[in-house]
Parts: sequence; C-alpha cells; structure tokens
Amino acid sequence: MTATAAATTTTARRRARTGGPEDRSKLLENLLGWTLVVVVAMFVTQAGLM
Repeated sequence: MTATAAATTTTARRRARTGGPEDRSKLLENLLGWTLVVVVAMFVTQAGLM
C-alpha cells in the first residue's frame, strides 16, 4: 500500500460517521428533530387536516 492510499483510507475512516453512540452531536440532532416537528405541524395546520 502506498503512502497516498494509506492517507486516503485514514481520511475516509475519520469522515465516515454513522451516528452511533459515540457520535456527540446531540444538540444538532435535537434541533433538527424539533425543526421537523414544527414544519410538519405547520403543514398540517395550513392543509386543514386538523
């Protein structure tokens, strides 16, 4: 394996995030989740479904 291939493999492993238990972006995840809830609620209200 060349040095370039090894560096590329290492960089790819660092970037690959699966959102497992060691992923510490809880704040962003919560904000995106609540944003989705608000957008769906606005859509339901505007469409007159409730």
